[in-house]
Amino acid sequence: MSPQANIEPRHYDVIRSPVITEKATAQSEQNKVVFNVAADATKPQIKEAVEKLFDVKVKSVNTLVRKGKVKIFRGRKGVQSDVKKAVVTLEEGQRIDITTGL
Repeated sequence: MSPQANIEPRHYDVIRSPVITEKATAQSEQNKVVFNVAADATKPQIKEAVEKLFDVKVKSVNTLVRKGKVKIFRGRKGVQSDVKKAVVTLEEGQRIDITTGL
């Protein structure tokens, strides 16, 4: 049985992408990783998905919704989509290298 066999497809639906910004990189020093997640994802679902996909122990999950901004592009007004983010705190000694991908 391969290590990927116990991963359900819905875990990939919960975790959309890692957030790679200066602020998110600074948080990695405190054992925190930031992900864009599905808008309807709950904290227990996020915790389960991260533990299964990355094989780590999660201490806590904090979520936030960044509301979409109104932007003007080439004279036309547009609205960015709302984005839900999850700040996942890992147990001591656990690491996720998000640069390798999945």
